[in-house]
Amino acid sequence: MTFNPTAEDLVQLKEQGLTVEQVQAQIDNFKNGFPKSRLDAPATPANGGIRVLSDKEIARYKTQYRTLGRGKKILKFVPASGAATRMFKDLYAFTATYFGIADNFEKDYPSVKEFLDNLTVFAFYNDLKACMQRADLDIEEYMRRGDFSTVINFLLKEQYLGYGSLPKALLKFHRYGEVQRTPMEEHIVEGALYAKNDDGSVVLHFTISPEHRAAFRRKLAEVKPYYESTMGIKLKVSTSEQKHYTDIIAVDEQNQPVRDEEGRLVFRPGGHGALIENLNEQRADIIFIKNIDNVVPDWMKGATVTYKEVLAGMLLELKAKVDDALRTLDGKPGDKEVEQIAAFAAKELNITVPEECTAAELHRLLNRPMRVCGMVKNLGEPGGGPFYTIDTRGHRSLQIVESAQVNHNDPQQEPLFQGSTHFNPVDLVCCTKNYRGRYFDLRQYVDPQTGFISKKTKGATTLKSQELPGLWNGAMADWITLFVEVPVETFNPVKTVNDLLRKEHREN
Repeated sequence: MTFNPTAEDLVQLKEQGLTVEQVQAQIDNFKNGFPKSRLDAPATPANGGIRVLSDKEIARYKTQYRTLGRGKKILKFVPASGAATRMFKDLYAFTATYFGIADNFEKDYPSVKEFLDNLTVFAFYNDLKACMQRADLDIEEYMRRGDFSTVINFLLKEQYLGYGSLPKALLKFHRYGEVQRTPMEEHIVEGALYAKNDDGSVVLHFTISPEHRAAFRRKLAEVKPYYESTMGIKLKVSTSEQKHYTDIIAVDEQNQPVRDEEGRLVFRPGGHGALIENLNEQRADIIFIKNIDNVVPDWMKGATVTYKEVLAGMLLELKAKVDDALRTLDGKPGDKEVEQIAAFAAKELNITVPEECTAAELHRLLNRPMRVCGMVKNLGEPGGGPFYTIDTRGHRSLQIVESAQVNHNDPQQEPLFQGSTHFNPVDLVCCTKNYRGRYFDLRQYVDPQTGFISKKTKGATTLKSQELPGLWNGAMADWITLFVEVPVETFNPVKTVNDLLRKEHREN
């Protein structure tokens, strides 16, 4: 269909930062769909797609991080947008269907029973108890008489503790005696352990949603002096929000733009791939990327700190070699030098180098943003994994591929997808500067054809939504990419509230 905007639409698009052509392209994507990824093989240790480091290499890369990292600006980038609503999905369903009677509570509501049985274990329990006391309610009395819905409503509803509408960053995850920490605080502590700059500063950037901005800043102002004094650091924390011009128009099942009650076009956030715009604004030599909910208490942080340093040391060592190679290619390299650089690119960077590769082509292959990504052994987690893929130009490269990007009905592709041995835990260390010290425009290294389309229900209407290429897959598709196996104990995300009951999130 052709998008024919009204005069009011044009005003709205200008406010949004979008052009008619961009919206038309979005609608065309809805109509035509996105091509599925073409898998060539799962990336595994057996075929060299994932490196498994020896103890000697681990020690060397840790040393390299400390040596090569001197004088470098280090930053930690934490995607932290969105409310924690999905963490409490089962609790919401329970309050909507439970009316004080259950023939078999354990069978009907197993996850809710686990939650209630362990209520006092959660780091937020004292806050919940105090919240109910302010309303002259005794949480223990309500639990004794089985009025579980009231207790849960006090936890979730915005007028009470409000956990259902807060971001994960501000929920209390871990308990240290009488002290409790949120994920935001755990990322601060982590940053102090492996991402401290030479001047003692710890620089963090959180991406947040506009509705959480005030609460985030209040919490930061509350805890900042404490962590600066107890850890001997200077905290530099910044935030940003997804850009409105990365939003995607919503359409119905006939690919017609959807409008709200006031007749305005409806736009939806473009997914975490939109954060490439936010990452593109960061200025640092080394950027660690890690999701907000993948944090652990202090007694579990050892492996995380070690492997963050190892991945960064490996990245810095390879980056130095790449920069030297690019300077050589800037001159008039002989055939032997070109062959040596091509061999380095293939062997150490896992780049597929064409036969008879010219110095100019080698220069293009090496002069790109770089990332080293930790991969954990696949234990059945949903989501993306490491693969060798073939792009539309016939080029083979290492990519993180989501399940939604794969044609599971293809008898050749599905076995390759099922053959994956590892999982992407979002554990990245990046270099976004070129060999001349200038920052890459990261938007130039995105594969726009790696988005995907899903359907969502709004009342009686089915809406189609479109996600931009994910931050660590399509948005970084043309980066130099290396995969390294990291221990599974470095991956402890909190997807549901009961995940906080796992031993990895409990007091030692």
